[in-house]
Amino acid sequence: MTRFRAFFLGLVLLFVAFVLVEYFRPTPTNWRPTFINRDKIPYGTYVLFDALPRVFPGQAITTIRQPIANQLLPTLNEDINPDSVLSPQSQLPLLGQAASYIFINADFYCSRLDRDALLRYVAAGNTAFIAAEQFDNLLQDTLHFDTKPALDLDSLMARRFQRSRRNLAPASQQASLTLLSPPRGAAGQYRFPTDDVQWHFEAYTGCRATVLAIDAQRRPVLLRVPLGQGAFVLSSTPAVFSNYTLLQPRATTYAFAALSVLPAARPVFWDEYQKQGTLGEQSLLRVLKQNTALRWALYTGLAGLALFTFFEARRRQRVIPVLKPLPNTTLLFTRTVAALYRQGANHALIAEKKIGLFREQLRHRLQEPTLDLNDEATRERLAQKAGIPRAQVDDLIKLIHRVETAPQVTATDLLRLSRALSDFRKAAF
Repeated sequence: MTRFRAFFLGLVLLFVAFVLVEYFRPTPTNWRPTFINRDKIPYGTYVLFDALPRVFPGQAITTIRQPIANQLLPTLNEDINPDSVLSPQSQLPLLGQAASYIFINADFYCSRLDRDALLRYVAAGNTAFIAAEQFDNLLQDTLHFDTKPALDLDSLMARRFQRSRRNLAPASQQASLTLLSPPRGAAGQYRFPTDDVQWHFEAYTGCRATVLAIDAQRRPVLLRVPLGQGAFVLSSTPAVFSNYTLLQPRATTYAFAALSVLPAARPVFWDEYQKQGTLGEQSLLRVLKQNTALRWALYTGLAGLALFTFFEARRRQRVIPVLKPLPNTTLLFTRTVAALYRQGANHALIAEKKIGLFREQLRHRLQEPTLDLNDEATRERLAQKAGIPRAQVDDLIKLIHRVETAPQVTATDLLRLSRALSDFRKAAF
C-alpha cells in the first residue's frame, strides 16, 4: 500500500468514526423555554396539555392555530371601536358557546384587533387564562396592571441570555409561591427554582383584580380580573406550567390548582398560534425547518454553494508559460572575437587592449591615479609597491614601449608581452 493510500484510508476511518460518535452521542437537554404543547423538553407544555382531558373531564379541548380575532370573530365585516369594548349593545359575531381560552407563553403580545376581540369575548361571560412574564401594553392599559421583575431588568435579561447561550439548567436556589385560597386537597405553599418565578404583578388605580397567589415577598403572581360577565386569570410565572415543574411531585398541584379557577363544563381553547404560528405553513422549506438534521444539511449546502460561488466566480488566470533562462554566451562571444583577431596578421590591437587593461589595474590596485611609466619616480614606486626588482620593472616598460611603437606586432611579440604582464600580476597582485 502506498503512503498516499494509507493516508487516504486513515482519513476515511476518522470520518466514519466521527459520524458514528455524533450519531450515537446523547442529545443534550434543550433548556430553551418554548411552552409548545408537543415539546417534551423541560420548558415545553406536553405534560400539561396531555393532562387537560383529566383536568377538565367531559370538556372539549381544542388547539387554536390562528389569531385571536380569527378565532373569536369568524366574520370581520365591521370595524371594532375600542371605546365600546364593554358596551352591552355590542353585537360582534362572537362564538355563541361559552368557553375558556388558555394562553401559556413566555410573553403575551397581540394586536389591537385581537385585544378588542378578546376583551369583548371575556366581557360576554367567558374566561381567558394568560400565563406570561410580560404582557402587551394594550391589555395592560385596559386592565390597569403591569409586571415587574424581582431583579433589575438588565441583570435579568443578561442572566437569561447566558442561560440560553450556554443551554444551562435553572439555578438550584428555591423560591416559594403561596396560594391564598387553595382548592380542596391542594397544598398552600410550593417551591420552585428562583429563575422560574422572577416576575410579579403591580396593580394601578382602577384595577379590580383579586390576588390568588403571592411570592415570598407577598407580591401577587396570580390574579383574577373580572371584566363584564367574565374574567381574566393572569399568571406572571408561565414556567410553573412547564414539563420541568409538573414532573416534580411537590410542585405539580400548583398548576392544576391555578387552572381550577376556570369554570367547569365549558370547552377549552388552547392557544398555539403565538408559539407556532398558523397551522399548515405553506413554506416549501417547512419540512426542512421542522427537522434539525435536515435544517443543518440545508445550512451546510447553502454555505458550500456560497463558497463555491465565491471561489469559482473569480476570473481564471491564464497559464503562465515556462520561460527557459537565457544561456550564458559570454564565453562564446569571447571566442568569436578572439577568432576574428587571430585571422589578421597584425596583433597590435590585442596588444593595445592588454596594455590598456594593465595600466588600469596599476591605477586601481597600486593606487597610481596619475600613471606615467616614463617617470623615474613612478617606476621606483611601482617596484616598491609590487615588491619586485627595479630592473624587472624597467624591462617590462621597455617591452610595452616597443610593442606600442612597433609597426606590426607578431604572435611571438604578443605572447612575450602576455607572459611578462602575467608574471608582473602574479608578483604584484
